[in-house]
Amino acid sequence: MIFELTNQQTTISQKIANITIMTNFIPIFPLAIVVYPGEDLNLHIFEPRYKQLIAECNAAKKPFGIPTVINNKISELGTLVELSEIVKTYDNGELDIRTRGIHVFRILETIPEIPDKLYSGAIVNYPDNDTRGNRDLMRKVVDAVRELHKMLNVSKSFSKSDDELGAYDIAHHAGLSIDEEYELLGLLKELHRQEYLRRHLQKVLPVVAQMESLKEKVKLNGHFRNLSSFEFDFGDEK
Repeated sequence: MIFELTNQQTTISQKIANITIMTNFIPIFPLAIVVYPGEDLNLHIFEPRYKQLIAECNAAKKPFGIPTVINNKISELGTLVELSEIVKTYDNGELDIRTRGIHVFRILETIPEIPDKLYSGAIVNYPDNDTRGNRDLMRKVVDAVRELHKMLNVSKSFSKSDDELGAYDIAHHAGLSIDEEYELLGLLKELHRQEYLRRHLQKVLPVVAQMESLKEKVKLNGHFRNLSSFEFDFGDEK
């Protein structure tokens, strides 16, 4: 029994030791968000394990991974990010940082414990990502997003011109749920991502328009004025 346990411990130690020299091993920072390649993300770091992760990544100029957490579980896909800047270091060691998304990755195996590290890691691969889309389709998607924002009385500006925008640039602004944003992350062709957004907006816009129409009716129709006090006008009783 002791021999079996010793062998098991040796196997685990060897496995973890080998991980450190594997090019597809990355430290991970799981979050309940979806990060896209090219996205700028600001983070406040306060947990000791992630303060260690950021300090080491900054010293070695190495990226780390943000896999998406859905329903308290680490999902298969995430995005590799690079540390752009440590904006502020607080007296208690907490940090404000800026990061930028680089590549979509797929987790092959999670490594919950790494020797002398507080954070966990993962062995990943980087699936091919086709960034070629349809410019006319993308313009329609951008126009639909702007129409959605107009309906919702939301003012949004993008850092790129309309002709430079891609699906990743506007996905967070199209009213997607986190599950839908994750689905889009799994689409590895720009044309498919554009079509996904087009179909989503095609469904959402009529719903929002109907809501706006109802809102106007509530404003104009006197019979809706006293809904909160349940004073309904049913006319003369017969």
